[in-house]
Amino acid sequence: MIDRFVNVVRTKVQKMLFFLTALLFSSLAFSAIDALNFSSTAQETDYHQLTQSLRCPQCQNNNIADSNASIAVDMRTKVFDLLKEGKSKEEIVDYMVARYGHFVTYDPPMTKSTLILWVAPLLSVLFGLFFLLKRKPKAPSAVVSGNVLTEEDNARLDKLLKQKDN
Repeated sequence: MIDRFVNVVRTKVQKMLFFLTALLFSSLAFSAIDALNFSSTAQETDYHQLTQSLRCPQCQNNNIADSNASIAVDMRTKVFDLLKEGKSKEEIVDYMVARYGHFVTYDPPMTKSTLILWVAPLLSVLFGLFFLLKRKPKAPSAVVSGNVLTEEDNARLDKLLKQKDN
């Protein structure tokens, strides 16, 4: 009977170890880190600066260093390859812009296609100010329109106020 109990416990322990091992390896698969061999520390610094400054086209709010999207992985690989070829940071950014558009940079330049995005807020503020300054007042005041009481009306008003007080 004790042998049977030991076998059951051993089986459960083996299953638990198998489960924990599978869990460990599955978490390692999701947290894969790019192992890149740089020829200098300056090249590694350029790589990290470029991957932080280029936006992922799929994620849109992440840079390619923080994104796990397949296009971001491809872009990181291309940045590494271009750095290995001896390209400068400006040439790599120009390559990415030519391939993916100005969206991959966080500060798109003013071009004909983006001019409306730069000018529209300014025009809407100017239009609003113009509209506020040109609108007419709702009702004219009595003093401005010349509706001042005559001597006779003032005497009558005084008489009515005195009657009310009594």
